[in-house]
This record gives sequence, structure tokens and C-alpha cells, in this order.
Amino acid sequence: MSLSGRRVRAIFRKELRDYRRNNSIVAAMAIIPLIFLVQPLVIVLKLSGSAAGTIAHAHALLYMLAIPALVPALVAAYSVVGERTQGTLEPVLSTPIRREEFLLGKALAALVPSVAVAYAVYTAFLVIVKLFAAPALVPALLRWPDIVAQIVFTPLLAAWSIWLGIGISARVGDVRVAQQLGMVASLPTAVVTSLVAFDVIHATVGLAIGCAALLLLLDGLGWRTLAVTLNRERLITGTR
Repeated sequence: MSLSGRRVRAIFRKELRDYRRNNSIVAAMAIIPLIFLVQPLVIVLKLSGSAAGTIAHAHALLYMLAIPALVPALVAAYSVVGERTQGTLEPVLSTPIRREEFLLGKALAALVPSVAVAYAVYTAFLVIVKLFAAPALVPALLRWPDIVAQIVFTPLLAAWSIWLGIGISARVGDVRVAQQLGMVASLPTAVVTSLVAFDVIHATVGLAIGCAALLLLLDGLGWRTLAVTLNRERLITGTR
């Protein structure tokens, strides 16, 4: 299969323009990351240096992986049903664009800003901890394995959430319903990341490698499965 980068970029640019004009998406990408930034910051900044020993055995910063698990699903949930609501879905699907190109352009438009926001919030958290947390807590919190895990898993989790969001968006007729269902579908992933952060699920190198491999597989299958099941006529008419 030969994909056209030009057509993918066209969908990508169009989608980003639509996002900028959509207040609900802009709000979701701003508010949800702030919630996940403020809560751990309040806890960390209140801790004294004596808590360093306890924190060193946990992976508290992995809690922020909930951002790429939740935000992209809300953004991607707008991708198809939003076009239908605006009346622009039929003109887009009437072009000679492949289903794979259509999906890839939509997914990239949700992935790029979502990952950028997640990295920006995480960087802000690290900087604030470095500057304002108790000095003894800094080495216990800022550990390279956790930072690498955040860098690696953020795009993997975001991609999986995006495929869930697009799949839901293609099957419902209301943007709000799509976003609510997208959030619900992404909650299990966010719960797992939180359980690892709070050491309910013990983090190991083997677990990290296994989860990364599973997410890579799910991301690839998500794109292929949606491409196979996507039906232009059903998308235009809004039938399932």
C-alpha cells in the first residue's frame, strides 16, 4: 500500500485549524493537564525531606502518564463526528483520499498537540520540583528511569487513546457523547498508570518492556482495524 504524504498533511493541517477554533477541545487540552499537575505538586511541595526514603521506593511521577491516556481521547473523539456536525465530512470523503491516509492525518493531528502538552506539563513539574521542593526530595523524585518511562510511554499511550477516540467518533452522532465515551474508554489505561505510580503494581524493567511492546502492537492494530472497518457511506449517513 502506497500512502500519500501530501494528502496526510492536508488532513493534518485541516484538523489542527478545526481544533484551534473549537473551544471545548482547547479547554480540555488546558484543564485536564493542569488538574494532573496541581494535585501532585501540592503533595510534593508540602512534604519534608524526611519523606525522601518513602518516595524513593515509589514511582510517583508516573501518575502524570494519565495525561496522555486521557487528553488525546477527548481530542480524537471530535475527529469524525465533528466533521459530520459541521457538514464537512462528505466533501472530505468525496476526495480520492485513502481510508488509511484519512485516519493517519486525523491521528497525527491529535497526537502532536497532545504529546506536546504532556511533555510541557511534565517539564514544568520537574522544574518546579527542582526549584521549590525540599532538597532531599529532589533526587528521590527526579530519577532517570521514571523520566525515560515518561518520554517513551507518552506517545504510545496517546496513540492508543487516539485510536479509541476515533473509533468511537466514527460511530456516534454527537460530539459530547463521543468525548464522554472516549474518556470512559481511556479510564482503564489511566487507572493502570496510577496503580503503577502508587506502587500497587510494582514497576520492573520486564513490566515496562512488556507494556511498551503491547502498546506498540495495539497502536498498529488500532490503525489497521479502523482502516478495514471504516465505511465511507456509513460515515456520511451516520449509520453504524
